[in-house]
Amino acid sequence: MLTKVFGAAVQGIDATPITIEVNSTRGCMFYLVGLPDSSVKESHQRILSALQYNGFKVPITTLIINMAPADIRKEGAAYDLPLAMSIILATELIQSDKQNRFLLMGELSLDGNLKPVRGALPMAIMAREMGFEGIILPRQNAREAAVVNQLTVYGAESIKEVIDFFCDRCELTPTLVNTRDEFYAQQVHLDLDFDDVKGQENVKRAVEVAAAGGHNIILIGAPGSGKSMLSKRIPSILPPLSLRESLETTKIHSVAGKLPAHVGLITKRPFRDPHHTISTVAMTGGGNYPQPGEISLAHNGILFLDELPEFNRNVLEVLRQPLEDRKITISRVKSNVEYPAGFMLVASMNPCPCGYYNHPTKDCVCSPKQVQKYLNRISGPLLDRIDLQIEVVPVPFEKMSDARPGESSATIRQRVVNARHMQEARYADHPGIHCNAQMSGKLLTRYARPDAAGLAMLKNAMQRLNLSARAYDRILKVARTIADLEGSEQVRTPHLAEAIGYRNLDREDWAG
Repeated sequence: MLTKVFGAAVQGIDATPITIEVNSTRGCMFYLVGLPDSSVKESHQRILSALQYNGFKVPITTLIINMAPADIRKEGAAYDLPLAMSIILATELIQSDKQNRFLLMGELSLDGNLKPVRGALPMAIMAREMGFEGIILPRQNAREAAVVNQLTVYGAESIKEVIDFFCDRCELTPTLVNTRDEFYAQQVHLDLDFDDVKGQENVKRAVEVAAAGGHNIILIGAPGSGKSMLSKRIPSILPPLSLRESLETTKIHSVAGKLPAHVGLITKRPFRDPHHTISTVAMTGGGNYPQPGEISLAHNGILFLDELPEFNRNVLEVLRQPLEDRKITISRVKSNVEYPAGFMLVASMNPCPCGYYNHPTKDCVCSPKQVQKYLNRISGPLLDRIDLQIEVVPVPFEKMSDARPGESSATIRQRVVNARHMQEARYADHPGIHCNAQMSGKLLTRYARPDAAGLAMLKNAMQRLNLSARAYDRILKVARTIADLEGSEQVRTPHLAEAIGYRNLDREDWAG
């Protein structure tokens, strides 16, 4: 008997339909074809154990199982459930007509219980697009998949529940999630707030500018000056995630298996802070079984690199292309996988090996050559892609002991949101452009062209600081954001002057 059951394979952050065809004939052989990996091949033993534990004995027969299309690599144990159901139907242990109406995915334990799988959300989206009536998944994945509207999602505890459902002996309870209610109910404020920050008004202003335009920023200062504290509070002033961004972010974390248990949607902007010992593959994604890396997990949020010069140089250099293109392509011999990587880079570093170069009260013990060598760990092309380079000076005792709270994140966020609204209106006719940091050269000429006085000042700065053409563009983008924060349609000389002031590492007094 020939039977077909439907599953899904995840490629990148999207799912592809997989048809599992089983032909049962006389004999005693078992064949599994269609480019399965070793974990899929091992499903035979898991399936037999699960069925026997639940009172089903597979008759001695020849089973030929094809996982189509055969040119897509099938990886992982998530195919256990559709493979098991196809075997049961092909050997006529049960009779059902539901196999064509539902997509099935789930890993089986030896007693038949279902274990959670990765990528439930993209699978559910694909099931709706393909016109399936519903999807059956392990119960732990049900809320994640149920955020997809117009699709019936069933969460099952074991294969016995699925078999009983196919035989109409019981009804599974659909998992219902109101996507919009779920999204807005979880958008609560973060624990960290800028009202905890004492002093550092100039740095807070720079951070506000970076958040308002989606600009990359690096903070340079002595140990204990507040670099990490300020960086970890940046998510609290970024605009809230839109529903589209939330779904996109959730898909990435679902594929990577990083979605918290029983969470349907990610409603807060990601904040990823990998350790400086991270490998290139862990940062960019990939591996034998490609998975999203840290730059993709930070999509629509922040990638925070603390102690930037301590990172492996190769790890830092691979960031150059994603910072420009907002995506990363993982190329392998048999396939290419593309992951989104639209993140805001926030980095921090000491100014020298001892940490006290340019410190107002402590002496630096490093020679100019040592300071320059330390800074040279970060390549010029990477620094060019960081719009704001800010020096962080330690806070004096008088400000640290001041009991009055600083300006709250909610107040700063409102200004940031207002500036982003101006940018959204400005770029409404330009698909893929949402903030000033994403402007192309043509858009810069159109929306950030300074007047004659501003051009003269910018020319002087370019010559004096020996800035690159990319740095020129960055200054104009930051100036455009500063103008947006003031509600100005024109980029004026004061806006340019402030933007130039945020290029601290280009000053002649750095590194001796």
